Amino acid sequence: MAQTIAPPATGAVTPAPLPLKALAPWALFVGVLMLVLLYFIGAEQGATAVLSGTEVHEWVHDGRHLLGFPCH
Repeated sequence: MAQTIAPPATGAVTPAPLPLKALAPWALFVGVLMLVLLYFIGAEQGATAVLSGTEVHEWVHDGRHLLGFPCH
C-alpha cells in the first residue's frame, strides 16, 4: 500500500477578521428566532396563547418535557 506524505506548509493562513457590523444583523435574527421558539415551546398554552386551539401544544409537547417545562 502506497502512502503519500504532504509537503510541509510554507506559511500559516489566517482568516480575515469578521467585522462586527456584518455579524450584528445575523446575531439579532438568531436571537429573535430563539426567543420565538422558546415562547412556542415554553409558554404557548392556556391564558398566554397567541394561537387558538391546542395544535401548537401537541406539536411541542415532548420538547416541553425534554426541556423541563411543566405543561399539565
